[in-house]
Amino acid sequence: SFEFGSGSNRAMTYTLNIQPVIPFELTKDWILITRTIIPFFHQEASEPGMGDKTGLGDIEQSFFLSPRKLVGGWIMGAGPVFLYPTATEPELGSGKWGVGPTAAVIKQTGGWTYGVLANQIWSFAGNSNREQVNTTLVHPLISYTWKNDFAVQFESESIYDWKQKQWTVPLNLSCSQLVNIGKQPVSFQLGGRYFAERPAGGPDWGIVFTVTLVFPK
Repeated sequence: SFEFGSGSNRAMTYTLNIQPVIPFELTKDWILITRTIIPFFHQEASEPGMGDKTGLGDIEQSFFLSPRKLVGGWIMGAGPVFLYPTATEPELGSGKWGVGPTAAVIKQTGGWTYGVLANQIWSFAGNSNREQVNTTLVHPLISYTWKNDFAVQFESESIYDWKQKQWTVPLNLSCSQLVNIGKQPVSFQLGGRYFAERPAGGPDWGIVFTVTLVFPK
């Protein structure tokens, strides 16, 4: 993704998220789904006198225990989420180890898919000179897919920082197309992002491009 308008320099931030989602069969009734977010950043200097920063951010990893059967027509999962202080630059991460609960519910009916993912992370260790982490993520989404595998999606990965008492609310509208490259299904998604709420000096808007490799079982 590319985000624009940060600070007095109206700077740009480029983020590359590598996000594998992997299911593991536990029993005939239960599966464990892991979701790992590995972010790489390039941040232009947002204020005069600052330098550009490039490197790895903090890794976030979620584990969802999910029943194989639908629950009232819903796909459900819940478990722990972990934050690892892997950032290669102080400005690119929290410097803290974190943990908390996470849960997701999704429903698919006709061409519609809708649901919400949420988590809460509290820091428990790490650099004592860095501020404690206490954040809530609420990620609602709704999409419609046509029979030709073209889809339109609206979502918001909203975060509330309890320490700063500040919301960050990006509104994302995108379209995607699933195609086959050889025998490999690949989804290409392109969209725009507008920040309805943001911290002082945060970005105004952005562009998101996503490539997803699909491995149907």
